[in-house]
Amino acid sequence: MSVDVVPVVDEGLGNSAYLVDLGDGRGLAIDASRDLRSLNAVAAHRGLTVAYAVDTHLHADFLSGALQLARDTGAQVIASARGRRDFDHLGLDDEDEVDLGGLRLRALFTPGHTDEHLSYVLLDGAAPLGVFSGGSLIVGSAARTDLLGQERTEELARAQYRSLQRLARLGDDVALWPTHGAGSFCSAPPGAQRTSTIGTEKTHNALLKATDEDPFVQALINSLGSYPEYFDHLGELNRRGPRVLHTSSAHRVDLLTASMVEQLRGEGTTVVDVRPIADYGQAHVPGAISILLRDQFATWLGWLVPFGGPLIIVRNQDQDLAEIVWQSLKIGYERILGELAGGMAAWTADGRPVEGVRLLDAEQLAARRGDVEVLDVRQESEYAAGHIPGARHIELGAIAQQAGELPTRPTVVMCGHGERAMGAASVLAKAGRPDIAVLTGGPEDWAETTGDNLVRGWRA
Repeated sequence: MSVDVVPVVDEGLGNSAYLVDLGDGRGLAIDASRDLRSLNAVAAHRGLTVAYAVDTHLHADFLSGALQLARDTGAQVIASARGRRDFDHLGLDDEDEVDLGGLRLRALFTPGHTDEHLSYVLLDGAAPLGVFSGGSLIVGSAARTDLLGQERTEELARAQYRSLQRLARLGDDVALWPTHGAGSFCSAPPGAQRTSTIGTEKTHNALLKATDEDPFVQALINSLGSYPEYFDHLGELNRRGPRVLHTSSAHRVDLLTASMVEQLRGEGTTVVDVRPIADYGQAHVPGAISILLRDQFATWLGWLVPFGGPLIIVRNQDQDLAEIVWQSLKIGYERILGELAGGMAAWTADGRPVEGVRLLDAEQLAARRGDVEVLDVRQESEYAAGHIPGARHIELGAIAQQAGELPTRPTVVMCGHGERAMGAASVLAKAGRPDIAVLTGGPEDWAETTGDNLVRGWRA
């Protein structure tokens, strides 16, 4: 039997939810996030009502949409009984099954990414069609095992080894439908496909091919990069149950005058400026953090703005307010106090002070190369793949903590295109660092302009 399984991809967070057409107007949703706009659109296009909302684990990188689906469509929430969730749900344990009306869903206990993690095998009779593996086996890798603290990382990595070996026994033709994919900070290799088969992974996934536990554990732990601080909060929020939203008004925010913004800013509210970097560089509210509105907005909001604190938005009028709010809500940033009414034009018309950041292209940087510090804020793997000779490296997410370690000389911040670099520059400026500029391109632009080679590896 063929089954219609539709991936609903969140390119910004690097995750996939799935919607399964059960064949009678009902749908099964797996690992849906709180931002249900795309999933609801797919369901409406197919004439489906979500009857089951299933979570593979207590997510750290987004708030679950299962409770919202229960409210909106009457969906039955299904999750691991070991998760001790504080809301009504059908708790499953290892080998438990749910009759979906023709198809069946079988839970497999696959700890590692979290200690309550379930994978779900979709069955037609006795035949497994595919497995929703969540954060267990993923395409080309396995998800990280350090989300419950460093003291449990090795224990969970060993559990992850056993979980992957168990999934490998499902059969080569069984489809693999993981939640985490390329771009996820729950650890997926860049460029990976989002779905696969067990047989393909047995052939190509180095972690799944590991025949001994110790090398697997070492390889997995060595692959772990950094992750945003907000990850430490969402698991518990998902256990308790995210606040259910009235979706018709969820994206509305108050309009704030310049004087109100100034007062709230003085009281510690973070101003988040989502405009293009050229606009931010020309003039912005002093102390505002630059996070360009794009697919990755939520990710960098979670890196750069303290979790749980109040926010004010500054945007251009052609930027979608609903997109800003939904991306914030899906990672638990609920306290949006409002937006600056009239944007920066209203701020300057009110006579308020502004700050700016100089933008440099590769040719201008080359002309000043001996006079400035170059700070590369990309991820470690990106830096190692090729960076400007002598460039200092601090990941964007660590900028606030390490700002004091930088030399006091003029600094040009760079990433791949300028967006992350402007975020870093805004954090440095807020920390009191003067004479900060941003490179509008990346290392390849510099190499093409100068004719010089990039440095490969971890050292400048």
